[in-house]
Amino acid sequence: MNAIEIRGLTKSYKDFTLDNLNLTLPSGCIMGLIGENGAGKSTTIKLLLDMIHKDAGSITLLGRDAETELKDIKEDLGVVLDEVGLPEIFKAKHINKIMKNTYRNWDEDKFFGLLKDLKVPVNKKFKDFSRGMKMKMGIAIALSHDPKLLILDEATNGLDPVIRDEVTDIFNDFTRDEGHSVLISSHIVSDLEKLCDYVAFIHGGRLLLCEEKDVLLEQYGIIHCTEQQLSELDGKAVIGKKISRYGVEAIVKRDKIPAGFEVSPTNIEELFIFMVKEAQQ
Repeated sequence: MNAIEIRGLTKSYKDFTLDNLNLTLPSGCIMGLIGENGAGKSTTIKLLLDMIHKDAGSITLLGRDAETELKDIKEDLGVVLDEVGLPEIFKAKHINKIMKNTYRNWDEDKFFGLLKDLKVPVNKKFKDFSRGMKMKMGIAIALSHDPKLLILDEATNGLDPVIRDEVTDIFNDFTRDEGHSVLISSHIVSDLEKLCDYVAFIHGGRLLLCEEKDVLLEQYGIIHCTEQQLSELDGKAVIGKKISRYGVEAIVKRDKIPAGFEVSPTNIEELFIFMVKEAQQ
């Protein structure tokens, strides 16, 4: 069973359209939904959670229809949105009490253990938390009721590099159970590169690609050449390019580049930037 299946998902606004989105997240995997601010990441996640209504398409979460059966799977979802909405006067003990009455499988020991690991103060009011502290509280809540699927919207924003690394370890531990999966969005590509099994690039409401991370790194590389050399390549080989007075830097499909070219490794951030620039042109 796939954790998430999205088919033909469309949502139109006056100045933006999420256009015919198709994604599949296999169980036991982590997918990074990567895009600039305004690309459609939050719109996609709100549609997954039925916070807004789609114009067309279908969404399946954990094998159930997200529109008609969401209430039956809410216990199995851990969600952290860009803004963690909790009463400002609450301390950890108040949050724990509310969650014990919200989730059947709430684990109080796990909750306070995560707060300790993430260095979240338990005697401080939520209103006095920094943005990073709020995100860490949201992550602790999401993980403390035995969810099967985590849906995280910009959940690493506001965290310092050390804490981001610790959170990455927590998510990796979570998906060691093959029944656990994570969808995490971010515009900070480096946050997701070492974390994700799959990456999906979204730009201007359109999906540019969705593939296993390791496959992408094997399939694509970067070359440096002249404009003349570039013009002689198969057009389908070039994914994106940057032309300067010093020559051409291009992301290419390795299997379409003739012998004689030196193809260097690329990374997910470079691949995303080049593809977005190509799409803008």
